[in-house]
Amino acid sequence: MGIQNDVEIRILCRKLLILKKEAGLQWLIASPFLPSVSIVSTLRCLHTTSDDPLSPHLPKESDEIKSLIPKGFEVIGAVIVHDKTELKLEKIARDAISAVTNLRKILYGDGNGDQVLIGAVLSLNNGSGERDLEFFISRTGNLRNLEKASTVVYETQPEKQVWEKGCIIRCELPLNLPLYYASNNPKDVEDAYARAIEVVEHKLRDPQVAYIIEAQSKPSTSGPEPVIIHGTELEPPAELPRNVIVLETAEESLLKSITCSYFFVETKNISSFTSVEEDADKLLVSVMFNRSRSNLKPAAPNAEFYPAMAEAKLLVVNHKLEVLAYATKDLLLTHMVSKLIIPGLVDQLHSLKNKILPDLLVQHPRLRPYHFIPSGLVHPVTVLYELSYGETEMKQVEARRSLHLRLGLPFDRPLLRIANAINISSVKGNKRDKSNQRGSSLLKDVHQGIPSSGVSGGSISLIQGSYEYYHYLHDGFDDSGWGCAYRSLQTIISWFRQQHYTSIGVPSHREIQQALVEIGDKDPSFIGSREWIGAIELSFVLDKLLGVSCKVINVRSGAELPEKCRELALHFETQGTPIMIGGGVLAYTLLGVDYNETSGDCAFLILDPHYTGNDDIKKIVNGGWCGWKKAVDSKGKHFFLHDKFYNLLLPQRPNMV
Repeated sequence: MGIQNDVEIRILCRKLLILKKEAGLQWLIASPFLPSVSIVSTLRCLHTTSDDPLSPHLPKESDEIKSLIPKGFEVIGAVIVHDKTELKLEKIARDAISAVTNLRKILYGDGNGDQVLIGAVLSLNNGSGERDLEFFISRTGNLRNLEKASTVVYETQPEKQVWEKGCIIRCELPLNLPLYYASNNPKDVEDAYARAIEVVEHKLRDPQVAYIIEAQSKPSTSGPEPVIIHGTELEPPAELPRNVIVLETAEESLLKSITCSYFFVETKNISSFTSVEEDADKLLVSVMFNRSRSNLKPAAPNAEFYPAMAEAKLLVVNHKLEVLAYATKDLLLTHMVSKLIIPGLVDQLHSLKNKILPDLLVQHPRLRPYHFIPSGLVHPVTVLYELSYGETEMKQVEARRSLHLRLGLPFDRPLLRIANAINISSVKGNKRDKSNQRGSSLLKDVHQGIPSSGVSGGSISLIQGSYEYYHYLHDGFDDSGWGCAYRSLQTIISWFRQQHYTSIGVPSHREIQQALVEIGDKDPSFIGSREWIGAIELSFVLDKLLGVSCKVINVRSGAELPEKCRELALHFETQGTPIMIGGGVLAYTLLGVDYNETSGDCAFLILDPHYTGNDDIKKIVNGGWCGWKKAVDSKGKHFFLHDKFYNLLLPQRPNMV
């Protein structure tokens, strides 16, 4: 018997399938606060019970997913990608829903209630795209009662669906746990640590604990006042004994009716949404353990004495919990605290315990949560990093590689390094200037907003990511007439810094010269000189300072450069790095190409390092120092000289995470 009411499935993630053309399983993530069944992201199943990629190891999967996904999002289904021709779709869908049901029991308890679960199937023999998926749905986990979903909608504005009526909640809680244990029995410290975790867990629901809720996006002098909720004001247990009457004060009754929308009086405009970090509505929850209320019933203080049976030692374990949660603005504040924040803190505390416990005495780990929202995700993920390791150490690299695999991220971009972590603690109305995040006063991404190139029917391929604009006379250093290639190199290195491939500072002219001397390319007299350098020298410096390899394209004349547009477009689409063009006595930085394969018409997006003015972006763009250049303009003038050869330096992305 099928489901009577049709269920609409909405796809809000831009990249649904991350398993591509190999058999496997991925989890579907949704939010109960969104209408219909809205899939917001997918996670690849990494742990299986055997060599069968379709048989998940649920304990390991649940441990990792629990700490990765913020509260307010949950596993709602599974996709099975298979290459088996003999099995029916319904059978595979049942396997998917069975896996989801069992995983949810571990994550959220036994009851699914009226929750709709999804089993999606993709046969590699019939297709490989998300539109080839077959969706099946089941209520209450009843595997005998499946129905094929008839309505699947692929949303074009996922951020609008998630953040227009939703908000993000952040809660930080530093903890210092003193552990006393017998020096002759190290295992006692593990028991003491487990007990300390249990104490904190119970303390979060103590009637005297206070939760202070405020809007993070408002200035301190205006807007709604913070709301304080005590443990006694959270909802009572689901089942109360008969004839028990819960008495509430008028203040407590009012508090229980306040929703998250109390802090957000303005309607959110998602049309200009750029990032969760800056544009999502945010709430901050602070936890106060110290009792500021007197007990309802008078009671005398009491103390218990436990004498140590042997010499005791003290170990203090420091934790810094930081959880994120997602909720719609019509959610009650009491429910937000009890159903999202408290479970989130408990889950993160247990995740930390599981990671710390094996090395508690050998090497006290330094774990800290960080939050990321890489391109393609509409919600944050939380990762626990061990700060005792450097980010380039193999253990950390493998941990990030595993996360890239689970999230479907490329393996040649460091998207989950600590420098990429989002910061949602800044106040709206006082946004951080992104160009100054690392103490730099340089202009960033000056090509953004430049008018079209004028190539009819062309396809534009651009640099991927951010860079800083280095040009003549920057920092008061006079390199006019000889330093254009140095400036292009500095811009290229700034790109690798902005994408977090390196943390070294952008080198000065002298440091560039020093590097060339150290590798034996130049004599010591080169340091401090005003000698030009070209594409080959730039490749040497990138290799020495960053370990970056480069591809070099040589052309005999500027007239041949348009013939390289197809190759340059491929570079921007796959590598995305800035290109240095050197010819004669001039050097430029290339940021993109606009190319019509049919007509051969093309244009080059040039960032000119020969600019000598102040960092006025309007002056730079209006003066043509950053703009589209045709090989031959409308007046017949050649931008690239026909009597000069040109070298193009194409830096390659390092294969790293």
